Amino acid sequence: MFIAQEAIRAKRDGNSLTDQQIQQFVSGITEQSVSEGQIAAMAMAIYFQGMEEREKATLTLAMRDSGEILNWQSMDLGGPVLDKHSTGGVGDVVSLMLGPIVAACGGYVPMISGRGLGHTGGTLDKFDAIPGYQTAPDNTLFRHTVKTAGVAIIGQTGQLAPADQRFYATRDITATVESIPLITASILAKKLAEGLDGLILDVKTGSGAFMAQYAQALELAQSLTSVANSVGVRTAALLTDMNEPLASAAGNAVEVQLAIDYLTGAHRGERLHQVTEALAAEMLLLGGLADSRQQALGLVNKALSSGQAAERFALMVSTLGGPDDLLEKPQQHLAQAKRVKPLTVKEAGLATSGFVTAIDTRAIGMAVVALGGGRRMATDALNYAVGLTDLIEVGSPLHADTCLVTIHADNESGWQQAAAMVSKAITISEEQPAAKDMIYQRITE
Repeated sequence: MFIAQEAIRAKRDGNSLTDQQIQQFVSGITEQSVSEGQIAAMAMAIYFQGMEEREKATLTLAMRDSGEILNWQSMDLGGPVLDKHSTGGVGDVVSLMLGPIVAACGGYVPMISGRGLGHTGGTLDKFDAIPGYQTAPDNTLFRHTVKTAGVAIIGQTGQLAPADQRFYATRDITATVESIPLITASILAKKLAEGLDGLILDVKTGSGAFMAQYAQALELAQSLTSVANSVGVRTAALLTDMNEPLASAAGNAVEVQLAIDYLTGAHRGERLHQVTEALAAEMLLLGGLADSRQQALGLVNKALSSGQAAERFALMVSTLGGPDDLLEKPQQHLAQAKRVKPLTVKEAGLATSGFVTAIDTRAIGMAVVALGGGRRMATDALNYAVGLTDLIEVGSPLHADTCLVTIHADNESGWQQAAAMVSKAITISEEQPAAKDMIYQRITE
């Protein structure tokens, strides 16, 4: 007979849990026989005592197995099933381009994404900014979209890893979210439930990242890749920079517009392209769609230059209920803010010469939240039109009339509040900082 408090006691005292204890505890979460208090106690015990590799793998598989596991074999896709997970940041619009790029190269991407909370944006919120797009389609439409477009980006259903949903909700209110074993199991349970052949992880570090410290981010990347590979899914991770916004836009509709510009070739920011290109190449290598990194990069750039990636994006959007002409007429479909105005160096009250040496990226994300484009609480409704564009980059030279950012606000007071927050987030000095690499390290097993 399983007694939850005995498992909690064992972990509290620093002992390893048996596979059976972990599996029965997760079953209790799913079946409601384990209470919220017991979940909280176990989360806190794991937070302080940690878990060894075997325990993390068992917890991951138990949470994966608490619900439906997608199986693609009957659909005869003809290519590998691949996905990517990012630990989140500001201006992280990569998923919107990455899925279509990989689809154009022969992969199939059933991407289950999440919503933003706090200063980080959520991929699902960006798609909610597209009128008609179904982020919660039924299973038939989801599978049909993956088959026909090669990519479908949707939200987590109640059937995928339901134990994780209850476990995470308790962690969120008990200050145990930052536990690396629990983060590992939470991320991988959902991803492994997608029935993947390969997974790339974008683990971010810096002032706008969930794991701001490099050592923490590295530990998480190593934990994720170790567990995923040990349970049979080819996985690699890239440690990438989040010391400034990844893209020149942050918000929902404005990031969809940026993704469209990227896919169509209207504009591709260098920092964003470096990360997108590298992650796409890794996915092709993991899926066996390329034999070398050089070949993978060639395929990625061909998918972009030929327009095939843009076509995959358009097909995914229309198949999931969005407009057929979103790529041709984005401004007719995406919400537009009422007050759109640039903020110059002089208006911000900053030094009118020098260089941008640092950006408090978390503060930039919170400016989007203040505008109404992000959530303070999970239940908050979003204003999809608001956000920031033309964000200045670290290293940029400054003059009085230099544009720091264009603010898309609902009204003048909202514009002024965001302007004050952005102004405080920017550090200036006389010396231009050295350029940073966007990708710090590649981690496999």
